[in-house]
Amino acid sequence: MSDQRGQSTVEVVALLPVLAVAGLALLQLLAAGAAVEYAGHAAEAGAVAIVQGRDPTTAARDSLPSWSVHRVDVRVSGARVEVRVCPPALIARLGTLLTATASADAGPPPS
Repeated sequence: MSDQRGQSTVEVVALLPVLAVAGLALLQLLAAGAAVEYAGHAAEAGAVAIVQGRDPTTAARDSLPSWSVHRVDVRVSGARVEVRVCPPALIARLGTLLTATASADAGPPPS
C-alpha cells in the first residue's frame, strides 16, 4: 500500500509543471481578451471626444487602465480613431502577437 502512495505523490509532482503551464496560458488568454475590450472602449472614447471637440488621443489614453500606458498606440485619421493595445505577457513576443486593434468612427465632420 505504501508503494502506491509514493507513486501517486510522484505522479502529482510530475503533473505540477503541466498544470502551471496550463494556468499561465489561461491567464495569458484572459489578458489578451481584456486587451481586446480595452482597445474597443478606448477607440470609442476617442471617437466621442472628436464629436465633443476634445483631443481624441488624450481621451483614448485616459480611458485605459494604468498598466497599459506604455502598451498602447492611438492613431487618429480624420474622424477615425484606431487603438492598439499590447497585453502584458511573460514572453514579449507572445504579447506582440496578441496585440488587440480596434477602431471607431466619429461620423462625418460637422458642417
